[in-house]
Amino acid sequence: MTIDQVRQLVAERGVHARKLREVLSLLSEDWHPLAELVRLPAVPRRTVQDLLKALGDDAESSDDRYRIAPGLVASYRSEFGVSGVRDHTDVLRQILVDIADVPSPLSSLDHVQATAETALNRAVWLNSHYDLAGKRLLCLGDHDLTSLAVAAVNPNVSITVVDLDERLLEFIDSRALARGHDIRTLHCDMRFGLPAGALESFDLVFSDPPYTPEGMGLFAGRGIEALADIASGRLLLAYGFSDRTPALGLKVQQELQKLGLVFEAILPAFHRFDGAQAIGSAADLYVCRPTGRRAVSGGTRIYTHGAQSVESSGPSSEALSALSELAPRPESSPPPKPRSAGWAEPVGKGAASLAVDLSADPGPWLLRTLLASSPARLACLVPNNHPAVSSEAGQKELQELVQTRFKLKFLRNNPDGKTTIVVADQVLTGTLSLGERTVREVLMKAHGKLRNVWREALITASQGVLTKRQAAEIVDNASVASDDLELRLIDLPKHRIAALLPEISASAGYVERSEG
Repeated sequence: MTIDQVRQLVAERGVHARKLREVLSLLSEDWHPLAELVRLPAVPRRTVQDLLKALGDDAESSDDRYRIAPGLVASYRSEFGVSGVRDHTDVLRQILVDIADVPSPLSSLDHVQATAETALNRAVWLNSHYDLAGKRLLCLGDHDLTSLAVAAVNPNVSITVVDLDERLLEFIDSRALARGHDIRTLHCDMRFGLPAGALESFDLVFSDPPYTPEGMGLFAGRGIEALADIASGRLLLAYGFSDRTPALGLKVQQELQKLGLVFEAILPAFHRFDGAQAIGSAADLYVCRPTGRRAVSGGTRIYTHGAQSVESSGPSSEALSALSELAPRPESSPPPKPRSAGWAEPVGKGAASLAVDLSADPGPWLLRTLLASSPARLACLVPNNHPAVSSEAGQKELQELVQTRFKLKFLRNNPDGKTTIVVADQVLTGTLSLGERTVREVLMKAHGKLRNVWREALITASQGVLTKRQAAEIVDNASVASDDLELRLIDLPKHRIAALLPEISASAGYVERSEG
């Protein structure tokens, strides 16, 4: 039964069991002295000795040389063997196609496309240094499609991608679904906190953050929050700086050290890019080991370009004044002071009116603010080129998503000529059908677990016709991924929210049939 002891030892090592597997592979090939079992896979002597002890009679020894008993080699190779170097030509070809199809980079989010070779190198490096099978990997931002590359190299790893770009989340979702990869996507703006379902849940975290000290510190801090086990978890970061500005590199490294990160390795020029010429189109791979959890506090200006850049001056006073004037108030009260974005928690609860400055919105903030707010009137300041404002199609899509909550107006004639005010007035429930009322109830509690919120929405909308058990059965039998039911609505990508709302509306049909 010694193979059970070996299995337990490997399991205890978690994501770091890869090196134990390499020792077992050496032992299954031929005789090896203890010094080689230490040196070749770079494993501490005591760890090798613990493994040999666990092997017991399954291992043979002679003159300080060891091997697995010949009759047991097949069993050990089958369970613990490390595959050799594979030809990844097909994977590289697939990544090239994906990169050609991925939504275009957004300079306002500091997107610079990594090469296909880099995405593959990341995947192969992760797979060769960690025991990925059955483990959980989080990608904080993934315009480089590292998630798809890792899944292609090792389909047995569970991957989650959190990103701000709604287009990218839909793209990765569609490719992963078509290929049967275990990849789920969540919407997240790192500045407002990770989705609840991503906290303390992962074995490894990979990120290529904005290369400002603020951006690196914020993303690294979120990565630490996502690790399930601080002792064994690892945070892998891409970061590059010009050899002409070493002081900037020092500042970033200091930000990482403030978080208690130890640099286990820095691999020079590991990442290559189509662009980023200021840093030589290359960045290093930082392998970081956390020593504890630290509070993360980040501002909204973490990028190097656009309205969210560190140097951005923000909206004009005229635009903010126009925003305040559009929110109704008692005559004796001053205009409401415009709030900054911050939809990680509900905003404006119980307020008659709310004005929100979204002038730095990269796209997703407007919808999330509408989901997180509950005033009678909401006025939001957004840039003219906002995807939900700049075209009729964008306006129509946004209105359809929130039509059971708000009636929207788009006022583009702002004094500064650069911004639009979106005015959202609450819709009266008396004008809504039963299905629409159910959707409305779910939207009004976007920060609750979807399974529970949907169940309670059915009970509320049915005015007591449904019991709690009946409502729960309806939700569980709906055509919605069970993983999504455990999440908050506000953390779902926009395309999955759009697909979910008709399901919620249709679920109310049971009530209508019961009443009939």
